[in-house]
Amino acid sequence: MTARPLTDAEYDRVSSVLSQFRHEHAMNLEALDGFFAALICGPDHVHPSEYLPEIWGGEMADAEAFSSQQELKDFLDLLMRHWNVVTDTLQSGDVFLPLLLEDDHGIAHANDWAQGFMRGMDLRREDWAELLDDEDHGGWLIPILALAHEHDPDPTMRPYQEPVDADRREQLIAGAAAGVTAIYRYFAPLRQMRPDLRGGHSTYRRPVPKIGRNDPCPCGSGKKYKRCCGKPTLH
Repeated sequence: MTARPLTDAEYDRVSSVLSQFRHEHAMNLEALDGFFAALICGPDHVHPSEYLPEIWGGEMADAEAFSSQQELKDFLDLLMRHWNVVTDTLQSGDVFLPLLLEDDHGIAHANDWAQGFMRGMDLRREDWAELLDDEDHGGWLIPILALAHEHDPDPTMRPYQEPVDADRREQLIAGAAAGVTAIYRYFAPLRQMRPDLRGGHSTYRRPVPKIGRNDPCPCGSGKKYKRCCGKPTLH
């Protein structure tokens, strides 16, 4: 059974919630999509307890983001549905299209998407080194790295000295999208060698496992569930 894509209203809801996390490293919707793409096409299975804190930039301490435990659950449900959509696309071999945000002039730059992808790589940096060092296939990452470092604070890290024009940007985005599909296939044998965290299938059908009152909270805070998201008021 394929996952049901989020509606525009649901994407707006995810974007709105993400904007309420005030940590400087919290992701926006575009970065989230790139982040998920890297985790799904990458060499290893990453547990939600490891990657969820990365999305909101650390401990989820912004009480304003959720007024209740149900709102938190609804948000995580939307995240996992989008995860499943990306997973289904890559597993089926369909064309992968990154979720990009447009600026006020209707231009999608894809920098946040590429930076989100790199943050996903960072969670398994040693495993990704295999592809980076692969002379025959490492080129799949070049468009992603170019977009990620286009405006790098360190000028020596920028791939181009001149502004990227529309044609080149379109080529980079197309190359990044094709690269995700190729990378997914490249790492497939390695993923199959590593036991899935849920016992076989890489698609999440339950966003949050059943949680005991004394279990660690799934938000990644490190607190017990009963003293964190299990309380009537969050954090």
